[in-house]
This record gives sequence, structure tokens and C-alpha cells, in this order.
Amino acid sequence: MSFFKRLKNKFSGAEQQEEQEQNQLDNTLTDESEVESTEEQPKKKPKKLKEADFDEDGMISIEDFEEIEAQQLGAKFKAGLEKSRQNFQEQLNNLIARYRKVDEDFFEALEEMLITADVGFNTVMQLVDELREEARRRNIQETADLREVIVEKIVEIYHQDSEHSEVMNLEDDRLNVILMVGVNGVGKTTTIGKLAHRYQSEGKKVMLAAGDTFRAGAIEQLKVWGERVGVEVVSQAEGSDPAAVMYDAINAAKNKGVDILICDTAGRLQNKSNLMNELEKVKRVIGRSIPDAPHEVLLCLDATTGQNALSQASSFKDVTNVTGIVLTKLDGTAKGGIVLAIRNELHIPVKYVGLGEKLDDLQPFNPESYVYGLFADMIEENVDELPEEATDESSTLDEEGSTDGSK
Repeated sequence: MSFFKRLKNKFSGAEQQEEQEQNQLDNTLTDESEVESTEEQPKKKPKKLKEADFDEDGMISIEDFEEIEAQQLGAKFKAGLEKSRQNFQEQLNNLIARYRKVDEDFFEALEEMLITADVGFNTVMQLVDELREEARRRNIQETADLREVIVEKIVEIYHQDSEHSEVMNLEDDRLNVILMVGVNGVGKTTTIGKLAHRYQSEGKKVMLAAGDTFRAGAIEQLKVWGERVGVEVVSQAEGSDPAAVMYDAINAAKNKGVDILICDTAGRLQNKSNLMNELEKVKRVIGRSIPDAPHEVLLCLDATTGQNALSQASSFKDVTNVTGIVLTKLDGTAKGGIVLAIRNELHIPVKYVGLGEKLDDLQPFNPESYVYGLFADMIEENVDELPEEATDESSTLDEEGSTDGSK
């Protein structure tokens, strides 16, 4: 099966009425009476939900659930990356129309296109070199035949560093501490609120620590989010020592049996020495109370700032042990290549991406979901154009290979 066909089969099929579909799926898994209700309204159900096998208790199989979940995830990434997808696909299609033959002029034009899409210079050079080699190896003469190879290579580059995982380091039966860092204005407080909502929806007890005691209004802003999602916020007066706030929050979290404590921090980067000292003090206080904590240090970056986000990531990596990136406002940029640049040049995994303004629009990052959202129209058009026997041929990267990231 071709790579494009596999992505289409995995992620397409649940793009309409997404909120209603998710509610119906949740009800299906918990209440047989709701199953009967959704079956009476087939137009509101995901395409695959109608085909799912229900047991006598109204439950569906894990396989069916995962398939429906993948389709809904694909729909979110497709909608959230619309601006970037239109930009990527239009420019790539224009290149292919202008350069029919695979030659050096085409590769130079492709390099320029990818650099302007914020993929990053070093990453672009690596990607295009690998495409040159792959074109020679497969004897690809027409640029149109490189479409699928380009998408394959993007996923392959993201997966080449297997030591860094997109999976959050969270465990049951312990107090998990997440330290949030990032400059002011990138959406850090909003991200904290959305993360709290996500974890609480998963049945976790969540608490927030208002450690940004310097920015005017930061404490109140976090409290508003705490009220909105229904979680407690530990805070002190504006101007207080952030480490003291963390100390109080950890003690409160332990006493109340909290599963996840999310800690806000100041967003100043003008003086890296002061920021480093402050973050180190905060981490020492957390580490004394909880060995190996913080378990995650997440850096919030604004995707719309492009290469400036890469510069911020590099600066924060110098002053603290960043374990993952939360890329906010990805739906607001036409240059979604920054995801690849961060991963390939800084070796920091992107763990969450912001795909919209809703509470559930902060989604765990997955490379295949990302490239599907970035090239969905192209993937679906090319699969539809190919004869059945062509789409069933083996791809260079098969279903169990490096595109999966687990082999």
C-alpha cells in the first residue's frame, strides 16, 4: 500500500460534525441507551462508527475505537493546518508545474520554497539531499512522482532521533510536575488552562501554580483559567518569590492527592542570567520535594513568529533542560515548517500543538497527523487519481517502518 493511501485510509472520514461525533462516541463507550440513540440518527455519526462492532453491552472494539479516534484527529489537523496546507500545496504544485523534469534547477527551487516555509536552512539542506539520492535510487524522472517521496522524507526526518519521544512523562500514583516556560505573549497561560482541561477530562486531579509573579495581571489571568476549567490555583501576592509559590503549591498538591501540578513561570528573556538563576531556584525547590521533578519542562512557542520561535527555543534550551515544545497558534500561520526545524535542529520533540481557540484544540503532536494536515488535499487527490493496483504497491516506508516511529 502506498504511503499516501495509508495516510488517507487512517485519517480521513470524520471531518463533519466533529463535536457531535465525539460526544456520541463517548456515550457509546459508557451507555448502551445512548448507543441506541445515536443509531437512530445515522447522519450525525462518524462514517466508521456505523460500521463498528458493538458487543452486548454496547461497547465497541479497541480497533474500531482507535480507527474512529484517528479519523477525528486527522480532521482536527486538517482544519487547524488549513493556512499552512494551502501555502505548501500551492507552492509545491506550482513548482511541479514549472519544472516537469527532476533536475538541479528543480531542487534549488524546492530549497527556496521550503526555507520560506520556515522549515529551517539546515533541515532543508538535509531533506533536499536525501530527495536527490532517493530520486537517483528510484530513477524518478518526473517531478510529479516526487510528491509522495517528499512527504515520506518529512516524516522520516522527524523520526530519525528516536531518543526523544512525543509522549509525556506522566505516571500514575505519583505527583507529576510540569514546568511551563516561554516568553510573554506566546499563549503560555492559555496553554496551561487547556492542558489542565485535557488532563482533568482524562480523570486526573489537576492543580495550577501561579509562578509568574512579575508580569502584571499574570496571576489573575491564571485564576480566571482555573475557574473556567474547574481547577485550584495556588498563588501569592504579585512580586513574591516564584520558588516560594512552587513550595506552597507542591505541599498543597501532596495534601490534596493531586495527580498533575502545572507550574507557570515568568516569561522574561531579556536577561538570560536572571532567568537562568530564577528557573534554577524554582527547579531546586521542586526537586527537593519530589525526586526527579519537574518531570516535564515544556517550552511554549508561537508558531506565527517563524524563525524567531527557533531562536527562542535555542535560548531557553541554553538556560534550562527543555523536554518538549508546545507550539501555539499553528492554525494562524501559513508557514507550518517550523515544527520540522525545531525537531531536527534542536532535537526537542514537539509534544502539543495549538490548532484553534477551543478548549480541546490543543492536541498531542503526531508526525503522521501533522503531514496529513499539511498535505491532505494532495494526498487525497493523488490517491483518487491512481488505479487500484498502483495504490496497493509497497511504499518505500511501509506500514511497520520508520514512518511509524515505533520500529
